[in-house]
Amino acid sequence: MTTLDQSRHLATAIPGPLSIELTKRRTDAVSHGVGVTMPVFAKRAGGGIIEDVDGNRLIDLGSGIAVTTIGNSSPRVVDAVRAQVADFTHTCFMVTPYEGYVAVCEHLNRLTPGSGEKRSALFNSGAEAVENAIKIARAYTGKQAVVAFDHAYHGRTNLTMGLTAKSMPYKSGFGPFAPEIYRAPLSYPYRDGLVNKDLGSNGELAAERAIDVIDKQIGAGNLAALLIEPIQGEGGFIVPAPGFLATLLAWCRDHNVVFIADEVQTGFARTGAMFACEHEGIEPDLMCIAKGIADGMPLSAVTGRAEIIDAPHASGLGGTYGGNPVACAAALATIETIELDGLVERAAQIEALMKDRLSRLQADDDRIGDVRGRGAMIAVELVKSGTSEPDPELTKKLVSGAHAAGVVVLTCGTYGNVLRFLPPLTISDELLLEGLDVLALILADL
Repeated sequence: MTTLDQSRHLATAIPGPLSIELTKRRTDAVSHGVGVTMPVFAKRAGGGIIEDVDGNRLIDLGSGIAVTTIGNSSPRVVDAVRAQVADFTHTCFMVTPYEGYVAVCEHLNRLTPGSGEKRSALFNSGAEAVENAIKIARAYTGKQAVVAFDHAYHGRTNLTMGLTAKSMPYKSGFGPFAPEIYRAPLSYPYRDGLVNKDLGSNGELAAERAIDVIDKQIGAGNLAALLIEPIQGEGGFIVPAPGFLATLLAWCRDHNVVFIADEVQTGFARTGAMFACEHEGIEPDLMCIAKGIADGMPLSAVTGRAEIIDAPHASGLGGTYGGNPVACAAALATIETIELDGLVERAAQIEALMKDRLSRLQADDDRIGDVRGRGAMIAVELVKSGTSEPDPELTKKLVSGAHAAGVVVLTCGTYGNVLRFLPPLTISDELLLEGLDVLALILADL
C-alpha cells in the first residue's frame, strides 16, 4: 500500500505558490493548445490521493481519466517496471520480439468476452487501437464505410476525430477528416425517455432506429464496421437501454459487418466487470483496449476473433513503440493486481456506495436530472431546476468549487453538463464519501 497519507488536506489555497510558478513556466514553454483541468502540479499520488507540489492532498475522483484504475504507482507495477527497465527498455517487437508482449496478448485473449480462438496486437494509445481495429475490419470485409454514434468519443487523430461526435474542443478547425465515416443515433435512455418513454427503456427499439438510419445512409453492403462504446465516455457516461448492443451485434453478424467495441475507458475492471460488454452478455468481433491496461504506462490493444484480426497482410499492423516492454511489464502486473486483489468486485462495491449517496442527493435536488453508470464509472447529469434543459454553467461552477476544496472531478457530455466520477478502485470508502459530501455542500451553496 502507498505510504501517502490517505486524507484530504489543504496546506495552501488552490493553486498554491509553487503551482502558480509552474503555471507561468507552462504558459511560456507548452503549446497553448494543450488544456489543463486543474491549476495544480502533481508531485506524488497513490490510493485515492494526489499530492501537489505545495503539499495539498487532493481526493482523486478522476484516475487520470480512467487510467490509474488500480491506484497510482501500484506496488506490483512499480516492481515490474523497475525490473524491466534494468533489463532493457526497447528492442521493437517487430525486430527482436520479447516474451512480455506475447504474455499480455495471451492474457487479453483469455480475459476478453468470447470462447472462440482469439488474437491480439499491441499499440500505444486508445486512438491507435481504434484506427487499427478499423484497418483490420476493412481488410477482413473488403468494405470501407464505418458507422459511429451520436455523442461518441474515439480519439484525436485524423480518423478518430472523424469518428468523434463533439466538435469543440476535439474537431473544430482541424478538418478535413477521413472519408467514409457515418453517424447513427445512440440509445440515450434519459434524453430518449423525455421524448418517447418506450424508446428510453427499449434498447431493441432504439437499435432499430439506428439500423434504419444505417440502411438508408450507407447500406450494409458498403459497411465494414460498426464502432461503439458499450458505455459512452466523453459523451456523458451513457449506458444504452438493455438490448441495444445485442440487437446491433445480431444485425452486424447477419450482414458481414465487424462489430467493434471501444472499451478504452470501460475496460479493465472499471465497470464492475473486466469489460463492460460482459454486462450485456455480448461478444464483440474486435475490442479496443487502453487506459487502465497498464496503470499509466502507454499501452493499448486490439483483441478479437482470430479469423478477423489475422486478415491484414504480414507487417500490415505494428509500430515502433507498440507493446513497449516496460509498458507490457506494467500491464502484466496490473492484471495480476486486479485478479489477486478482487478489484472487479471492488468496482461493484463502489457503484453501490456512489449510487446510494448520489440518488439521495437527487431526491432532494431537481437540478440532478440523472444518476447513471456502472462500477466506478458513475455520472450525474445536471439540468436547470424544474426542466430537463442541460446546465453547463452550474456544472462549471460546481467543478470549480470542488477543485478549490481539494477534490479532483471531471466533466463530460455533449452539452457540458455531466459530472463524471472515475475513482481508483483502491480508494477507501471514507475518502470517496468525503469527496461526494464536498460536492453536495457546494451544490447546496449554488
